[in-house]
Amino acid sequence: MIYKNVMEALDWASSFLVDNGREETAARIVMQHILGTSYSGVMLHLQDVLSIEQGEQFVALIEEHANGRPVQYCVGSEEFYGRTFLVDESVLIPRPETEELVLGTVNRIGQIFQDKALKLADIGTGSGAIAISMKLECPELIVVATDLSVAALSTAQKNARLLAADIDFRLGDLTEPLVGEKFDVVLSNPPYIAFDEAQEMSNIVLEHEPHSALFAEEDGLMLYRKLAEQLPALMNRPSLIGLEIGYTQGEQVAKFFKDSFPQATVTVGKDINGKPRMIFCEIHV
Repeated sequence: MIYKNVMEALDWASSFLVDNGREETAARIVMQHILGTSYSGVMLHLQDVLSIEQGEQFVALIEEHANGRPVQYCVGSEEFYGRTFLVDESVLIPRPETEELVLGTVNRIGQIFQDKALKLADIGTGSGAIAISMKLECPELIVVATDLSVAALSTAQKNARLLAADIDFRLGDLTEPLVGEKFDVVLSNPPYIAFDEAQEMSNIVLEHEPHSALFAEEDGLMLYRKLAEQLPALMNRPSLIGLEIGYTQGEQVAKFFKDSFPQATVTVGKDINGKPRMIFCEIHV
């Protein structure tokens, strides 16, 4: 399939994707990957002629996405907090909601702590998006990132190298790799979807993203309960815990942390759409 220029290729792909029940914006994401440029770069090159190799690669990736593979896995990357992260089926695709957890944490660090070298742990790091973003936004942080998956840690390590972020990666379950240490900030975006919610989810997500990073027992609450039980032994005074949550879980997760940290200030943060998607637990002196 040969096109005269980038615009024709995008027009075909957009129609093809819509006909196959996919979002037409994926066409632009694939084209950015093919051309090695940004959205504005694509717009500046709409009249450029694709090489035969570029055209064939573009069609192959569009068809791959139309068949159900997430476009981020097709192109091997996703944007997060203004940076490009490698992604594959070993890790969840970073979501915009998680950017808000990073932003909320950066803002609170400035309010809570005096000038000093802070130690941060990202539990269940996946692609490393949270840990790496925090290190690059706050270079003075000492950052430890953990995950239960060897494959996920490998992806996160690649991202850290590409983005020049100095992260201490550790393999293990929840707080296990952190025992015996103290932290000023702990962040986590753990699996929080209840198993019975799977029927409401997109087949693209269910068939490609790692279930171990999506689902949790106890109606999606088990890992929050465990974190609330395990973190008191690891937190300095003062300190901060930040968690991403499902939008129906705010009240229950907040209760876990109020019970574990009776003197702390526990707040439920809303995302840009007004849905409760974060818990912040500020632990005082």
